[in-house]
Amino acid sequence: MAPRAVFVGAPGAGKSTIGAAVAELLDVPFADADTIIEERAGKPIPEIFIDDGEEAFRALERDVIASALSGFDGVLALGGGAILHDGTRKLLTEHTVVYLSVELSDAVKRVGLGAGRPLLNLNPRATLKFLLDQRRPLYAEVATHTVATDGREPAEIAAEVARLLGDPATAP
Repeated sequence: MAPRAVFVGAPGAGKSTIGAAVAELLDVPFADADTIIEERAGKPIPEIFIDDGEEAFRALERDVIASALSGFDGVLALGGGAILHDGTRKLLTEHTVVYLSVELSDAVKRVGLGAGRPLLNLNPRATLKFLLDQRRPLYAEVATHTVATDGREPAEIAAEVARLLGDPATAP
């Protein structure tokens, strides 16, 4: 059992929104690793960062992702920083990974001032630019497919991804 597709990308790329839409098109379940982490920890991610620290969050994130990659058969969205860990990137090489790319201007519009995103609390625009620059090569490294999301509607993106995944119902 393995996910039909795993979504990666920066904050604001649309991983949860597009992932859920693709899951619906493919008639499979959807899971968001961040939601699973919050359920397992019993608190929201910002509280995990404050109470336990980023390293504790990242350890929990690695465990959740490894479990989902081996036992979930739907569409899985990962948090933006999940690809920072070498072990996670290695696990992703065995899966169909969709990298949703987003440029800084669209990402800023989508994430706003970073409410609920611990790494974007201080100077969100500069931090987001840094994260994009740092992580883009890692997203590209694990990607089976790369889909640009800038200036596009979720339904259009989801249909493109479903086609890339070989869903005949979404073919033009």
